Amino acid sequence: MLIVTGNDIPGYRIQAVLGEVMGMTVRSANFGANLVAGFRAIGGGEVNEYTQLMYDSRQQVMQRMADQAQSRGANAVLAFRFDSGSIGQSFTEICAYGTAVVIQPIAAGQDGATQQSVQDPAATPAQ
Repeated sequence: MLIVTGNDIPGYRIQAVLGEVMGMTVRSANFGANLVAGFRAIGGGEVNEYTQLMYDSRQQVMQRMADQAQSRGANAVLAFRFDSGSIGQSFTEICAYGTAVVIQPIAAGQDGATQQSVQDPAATPAQ
């Protein structure tokens, strides 16, 4: 599944717009991670425990969004974005969202074809 931040994908035609899709999670670091992160904060620099928590959370919500798009029959998500917010002092909400679409690669020899779309196995010969 192609997931892009743009509103279109060069070399592809949008065949159908299936609507907004999203994935969400609410996370909290465990006590041990919070303790270690507190000590790291004293010295400054990256707090690896929180970086890993955010990375894992973003991967999870992207997968949930992609699964929702696929269940609707989409093969791409356009206008993809992340959003996050705090819930109280201990929880972080992470959301990934975009527009589920069905795209068709533009075949070689047709206006708008790109190297990527021509190499896509779903590309059909020019007619």
